[in-house]
Amino acid sequence: MPTHLRISPFLCLLSLIFVISCASKQEFTKRDVKRSERLIGIHFSKEARDTLYPYLLRNREGFDSLRKYPLDNAVFPAVRFDPIPFGFEMPEQLANQTWEIPDHVEIPEPYDLLAFYTIPQLASLIKHQKITSTELTQFFLARLKKYQPMLQCSITITDSLALAQAKRADDEIKNSKYRGILHGIPYGAKDLMSVAGYPTTWGAAPYKDQEIDETATVIERLEEAGAILVAKLVSGALARGDVWFGGKTKNPWDTTQGASGSSAGSGSATSAGLVPFALGTETLGSITSPSTRNGVTGLRPTYGRVSRHGVMSLSWSMDKVGPLGRNAEDCAIVFAAIQGKDEKDLTTIDLPFGVDWKKDITSLKVAYLKANIEKDTTESGDNLRRALETLREMGIEPTAVELPEAIPYRGFDIILRAEAGAFFDELVRSGKVDVMVEQDKRSRANSLRQSRFIPAVEYLQANRQRQVLMQEMNTLMKDYDVLISPSFGNDQLLATNLTGHPVIAIPTGLDKKTHPTSMTFVGNLYDEASILLLAKAFQEKTEFDEMHPPGL
Repeated sequence: MPTHLRISPFLCLLSLIFVISCASKQEFTKRDVKRSERLIGIHFSKEARDTLYPYLLRNREGFDSLRKYPLDNAVFPAVRFDPIPFGFEMPEQLANQTWEIPDHVEIPEPYDLLAFYTIPQLASLIKHQKITSTELTQFFLARLKKYQPMLQCSITITDSLALAQAKRADDEIKNSKYRGILHGIPYGAKDLMSVAGYPTTWGAAPYKDQEIDETATVIERLEEAGAILVAKLVSGALARGDVWFGGKTKNPWDTTQGASGSSAGSGSATSAGLVPFALGTETLGSITSPSTRNGVTGLRPTYGRVSRHGVMSLSWSMDKVGPLGRNAEDCAIVFAAIQGKDEKDLTTIDLPFGVDWKKDITSLKVAYLKANIEKDTTESGDNLRRALETLREMGIEPTAVELPEAIPYRGFDIILRAEAGAFFDELVRSGKVDVMVEQDKRSRANSLRQSRFIPAVEYLQANRQRQVLMQEMNTLMKDYDVLISPSFGNDQLLATNLTGHPVIAIPTGLDKKTHPTSMTFVGNLYDEASILLLAKAFQEKTEFDEMHPPGL
């Protein structure tokens, strides 16, 4: 059986009949079986129900037995999702990437404009010792503290760690031990990522005092590159939305509006110039959405390209870690530092990464979702259509295509919800889910409760349909390097999160309310290079990536 069809036996035990997930001492009768059939959409005869009943009791004994053996958060199911479909050909990978650091960058006037410098600009100042890492770190720490009451984008400001890392960077640079383009550059990380010695709250009240005695691999890799962690930024509670136990993270373009989620803090803080870049995670839009809302560039890599060790799991088969930055080049720089094989995460893959920035973009084979783009009558759609005209002026002639049809898109959400229910099983059964801030119909708390009622058979069927989608998406993408899509309003976001394809969301301007808009480039599996190349070329032609919220 292909690895992408293997499903965890642990998850298969979930919810054969929803009542049997109640407390083990609660009475469970044949009448309960009959009532539960209505939820599942099936009917058994009385005789079948009589023979089924003892089997269900044995099942519940098995569930109770499993619950006596606690599972560490780091434990993945015994089988893993593999995004590679049948017939897939791995794209060529460029190795030994080098980054150009400009020579003639100066401290800006006014000084606060430093907040919106790109990574290469900041690296130039540090490498040529026009500013120290300590000075730069203090600058961003001060901005984080100044704007936190307004934006509510950070959970923990890591002053002591940041200043110690900055001092080490300064000492190394003075002694000609320059680590590379990220050396001495501050950043923030979504608070799903553990850092030893600091709280890792997952944005949720039940975990606000949680400390995990390990550091996530992505944080370790950035430290090895010399980057400076200045803040653990807001995740919407358990990776949903922009509401956390301390409030609602704001969009710096319009503080009456939330920052969107769940990488809300990463999007808001990067947009406001409180950090040069940030790490986020995406399961179903959590990098793409805050990138769009806050007007920054966000890269969601191929599933398995970046380690998730030390990162909260929402869906083992869908979670990805990626950067949010000022532009595509910044995202590429950060991605290069965090990607790669990790022995602590068996879903990761050993591939090099690099981008040939000198490659002729007109050699790229580009498609676009014409029908979806044309039917979008919003200002976001207008901006996207103007962006397409700009790409045509640059020599790109995209081919009109459509997403795979006859696919049950609306049914796939049960994959995420079932896997989240398994990870947060103890939270629900203990009743601690009741102390989460949001408790409405669409809240994470309610989503976790309903996960107990997803039949294992339907979870497996959804994954079989997922395999069909993977094959259909490969059929579509194999003839193209880039697929241009609206960021929202169609099935692309759901489809590519299920198949594991990489995407980059890039700004396309502002609407009449001065809210940012964006478009998305989808790439082939493991081909982040093509979408980054086209995104960088578009951003060099336009100025949308240079916009930042007024007054900050």
